[in-house]
Parts: sequence; C-alpha cells; structure tokens
Amino acid sequence: MVDSVLMSLLDDKRDDLEKYEFMMGVPRGRLAVALDLLTDALVLVGQHGVYCRSTRQPNKPAMDLQIVLDALNSSKELIGSVMEELKKQDHQRGGTEGRRE
Repeated sequence: MVDSVLMSLLDDKRDDLEKYEFMMGVPRGRLAVALDLLTDALVLVGQHGVYCRSTRQPNKPAMDLQIVLDALNSSKELIGSVMEELKKQDHQRGGTEGRRE
C-alpha cells in the first residue's frame, strides 16, 4: 500500500527514484529524492518571495514565506543528517547493506 501511494506521488520522479535507489540503496535513495523535491519547493517559494515582500523589511520576503523557507531548509538539513547516519551505519556493516549488487 505504501509503495503504491509513494509511486503515485512520484510518477514524475520515477527515473530519479530508481537511479538514487540503485546508487544509494532504497532508504537513502528515497531520501535523496525527498531532498530534490524540497529543493524544488524552495526554488518556487523563493521565486514567489520576489513578488511578496515584507512591508516592514522590503529587502526580505513576506514573513509567512520566511517561515516556509526556514521550515524547508530545516527539513533538508534533517534529511541530510539522516542520510549521513545511514551511510555511517552502512559502512559499519561492511559497506554493502542496502545497495543492489
């Protein structure tokens, strides 16, 4: 069930998902695609921020956009740290766990 929902959400990212899962293993590969999606969202919010400026600080995006940008950046950092932890665990187990051989 989870895999079918995931695939329906990621149809446009299927090639990237397969590539990253092959290169990094399933968990890290899926996290890598999640990072790509977050990066895409950051770009879109950043572009929107060009037009929606703060009235108090005209050189910054509106406060709600700043909050969204901070949340997206924090999410990317958290996912990156999980990927690093999985990589460490993989190396401790001999370096082949999670990858297709």
